[in-house]
Amino acid sequence: MDDIRNVLIIGSGPAGFTAALYAARASLEPLVLKGLEAGGQLMLTTDVENYPGFADGILGPELMEQMEKQASRFGAEILPVHVTEVDLSTRPFAVRAGDQQWRARAIVISTGATARWLGVPGEERLRGRGVSACATCDGFFFRDRELIVTGGGDTAMEEATFLTKFASSVTLVHRRDEFRASKVMAERALANPKIRVVWDTVIEEILGTDAVTGVRLRNVKTGEVHEQATDGVFMAIGHDPTTALFRGQLDLDDEGYVRVQEPRTATSVPGVFAAGDVTDTTYRQAVTAAGQGCKAAIDVERFLEAERHNG
Repeated sequence: MDDIRNVLIIGSGPAGFTAALYAARASLEPLVLKGLEAGGQLMLTTDVENYPGFADGILGPELMEQMEKQASRFGAEILPVHVTEVDLSTRPFAVRAGDQQWRARAIVISTGATARWLGVPGEERLRGRGVSACATCDGFFFRDRELIVTGGGDTAMEEATFLTKFASSVTLVHRRDEFRASKVMAERALANPKIRVVWDTVIEEILGTDAVTGVRLRNVKTGEVHEQATDGVFMAIGHDPTTALFRGQLDLDDEGYVRVQEPRTATSVPGVFAAGDVTDTTYRQAVTAAGQGCKAAIDVERFLEAERHNG
């Protein structure tokens, strides 16, 4: 017979672990299926200096380890398994990981989103050593440095403009001859004296041994290749929410993010809640994900309490 839980949390990261902490403290005995690559995008971040409470900063993986231990301390059960299937058509909901199955009265989805990467040589090796996908997380570390941003949408314009607060110069590398960003965002970037644009160009390789020292660029029209020195490369080519499991079962937006009924975390299916980067196209910060994880746990508690009261 299936083990029926009050609440099952799919995914980890700041949203999942905070939801687990609050649900555990509410005596809901949450089960967290944290995935095989647990901890979310903070596992790729070396120094986290903008998470409240850590005056001297903290390593991303260490912050995730502390969050997990805190949730465990209050009774959350956390398993390192990767969910392969969910059935949200009937309650209690069914969640499978390989040949294991659990059922739950409520679910919190905190599967996150992943930054799109170029997949070029040097990129993976130098992540956290000058290669980043988050200007607001890492821009501070590049004061008076020369930086490159790759992309042509609003995100790329925002990242490049933000980085000019710290960098001595920012080069926008874009594979086309015009931006797809909104007119106002593109104009703001182009008017910034610290930003220059290299059109019709892609990054072929990121150079450096222990840290980024430069990039190899190729003009897509002429085929000409040249190297440019830089201290950092920021990816701004979009994010992909981890929502393949929920397609056809939950209301998703055009990009695949889970729609929630703001300011609550309820989804289109009663009893299913979502928190963190899987819902967030705007902020993508550890602290906002944690805040939403807190909201999700409180929403679950109130949902289950209302059911008990009405049942």
